[in-house]
Amino acid sequence: MSSEQTPTPEVPAATGGFGIDIGGSGIKGAPVDLSQGQFAAERLRIPTPAPSTPGAVADVVAQIVESFGEAAGTGPIGVTFPAVIQHGVARTAANVDQAWIDTDVDTLFTARLNRRVHVVNDADAAGVAEARFGAAKDTKGLVIMVTLGTGIGSAVLLDGRLMPNTELGHLEIDGHDAEHRAADSAREREDLTWEKWAHRLQAYFGTVEKLFWPDLFVVGGGVSKKSAKFLPLLELRTPIVPAELLNDAGIIGAAVLAAESPDTPAAPRG
Repeated sequence: MSSEQTPTPEVPAATGGFGIDIGGSGIKGAPVDLSQGQFAAERLRIPTPAPSTPGAVADVVAQIVESFGEAAGTGPIGVTFPAVIQHGVARTAANVDQAWIDTDVDTLFTARLNRRVHVVNDADAAGVAEARFGAAKDTKGLVIMVTLGTGIGSAVLLDGRLMPNTELGHLEIDGHDAEHRAADSAREREDLTWEKWAHRLQAYFGTVEKLFWPDLFVVGGGVSKKSAKFLPLLELRTPIVPAELLNDAGIIGAAVLAAESPDTPAAPRG
């Protein structure tokens, strides 16, 4: 779908939200049916600008929202960001310009869009979506979602309630930052067989299991599409399953969190 096309909303406004997923290579957005956990119109993707400075990214986010016209609704917009987000402020910057560090992302996007905005870590948004609508739906107790990609992202939920900004990809295991050896990028970089990579995943998930004793692991990231090649090789006490919502999870989770957040900043007047 080109940016000139205006999607037609397929759900009533009362059940509608809007989500944006900011990544290192692309920025994606779509209206979301919050009752079903699915897109209400085809998503739009625009490449992440280079350099990916706050102003340049805010312009692309605005372009995506505006391209949907009335289908974007008038309620809060949820935005994922590849960083630790504390009260709307980016404390790190993964795969985006370092100028984002200590930027009040909530305030920046709220002012640029003239809409209420709620910003959340990307893995946290995916975890919420999987807990609400995907692989962890109706799971009680502690759920840990791990995204295997360039790095390792994590989301921790207790009885469906998010504990934000966990950075379990940076656990030190055998003297190494875990994601440097167990992320999917390490598998590709070192040309590891599925068996050798699974050995590293065993060490990683085994460590997380001993620390948290979760009720379920959910594995996301693009490599989760090939989960049959490595998940059966793991020997864990905890059930471990692939994510179900895949690339849709960030947008859906961000929209859910924005709609439900009590501290989403008010849009500026005028």
